[in-house]
Amino acid sequence: MATAQKRIGILVEFNYEDLEVWYPLLRFREEGMCTFTIGPEVDKVYQSKKGYPCKSDKSIDTISADDLDVLIIPGGFAPDYWRRDERFVSLVQKANEKEKVIGSICHGPWLLCSARIIKDRKLTCFCSIKDDVINAGGIYQDASVVVDGNLVTSRVPTDLPDFCKAILGLLK
Repeated sequence: MATAQKRIGILVEFNYEDLEVWYPLLRFREEGMCTFTIGPEVDKVYQSKKGYPCKSDKSIDTISADDLDVLIIPGGFAPDYWRRDERFVSLVQKANEKEKVIGSICHGPWLLCSARIIKDRKLTCFCSIKDDVINAGGIYQDASVVVDGNLVTSRVPTDLPDFCKAILGLLK
């Protein structure tokens, strides 16, 4: 499959971190990939932490792991909603089972913890959830990007260039 045909779904929900949705959405679109947002409801506008709107292109109810080459889980406070919603937890579990690339940044690894896919895997996250990652069995590393198989993680918005380069590297 050519890079231009890759399908990249980015989760969106209220209180998402602005840059962690928009930077990869536009960066991968710039590469000619099919990028779209996935929210609890289709065509709903979700406000970021700073109030920037993002309309969901697809509903979580209509997406399966087979529809994706990459799943991106941004941070902000949105991951705290997703981790309590079995539909999002299940999508992450199935994407991991199918070895799809899963990119998660900032507070995004909260969803990885709830999906129970990080035991004995190396990853990074925002410093305030480091203990959650360790308690879920993850091997925490303080680095701008950590790649462990199909899992790509980063800490903060300033890590986004390394985060996107690592995902691109797995797709080529």
